Amino acid sequence: MVFIDESGLSQKPHRVRTWAPRGQTPVLQFDFNWKKLSVMAGMTVWNFYFRLYPGTIKGPQVIEFLEHLQRHIGGKLLVIWDGGPIHRSRLVRDYLDNLKGKIWAERLPAYAPELNPTEYVWGYFKQHELPNLCATDLAQLSRFGRKSLGRMRRRPKLVTAFWKQAELW
Repeated sequence: MVFIDESGLSQKPHRVRTWAPRGQTPVLQFDFNWKKLSVMAGMTVWNFYFRLYPGTIKGPQVIEFLEHLQRHIGGKLLVIWDGGPIHRSRLVRDYLDNLKGKIWAERLPAYAPELNPTEYVWGYFKQHELPNLCATDLAQLSRFGRKSLGRMRRRPKLVTAFWKQAELW
């Protein structure tokens, strides 16, 4: 069973509270040429898998990610995701139909992101790993995202906490 979700990363800094020496206001410097990365993650009970993509995620990227999951997890997969248009696209449906049951896809109820533990990965990532980062380019943002998500993935207690927050444990 794999819960899948997507999120976006931007060069625009995500501000949170920070510290600075008394009397000195912290300043985030960035340019206004914001480019975007998209990240797709699949979460199992013991781990999560992710891929970063430039721009937005479309059908071919969803298929690439499903192939990535098959290589790493193996066997039959039950994929649970939201009812987003990219999950319902003709390309993705045809791909799943051609697999003849290797991957079975089910949708979460509408307006129920709290049921998907992957949503809590994004919340933690954006609140604790990404804050106040002012990436100068997409490559720096990509490197930072890959490192941070990889570091999170190596913390089993954190992965367990995402499941407990989703109340599926």
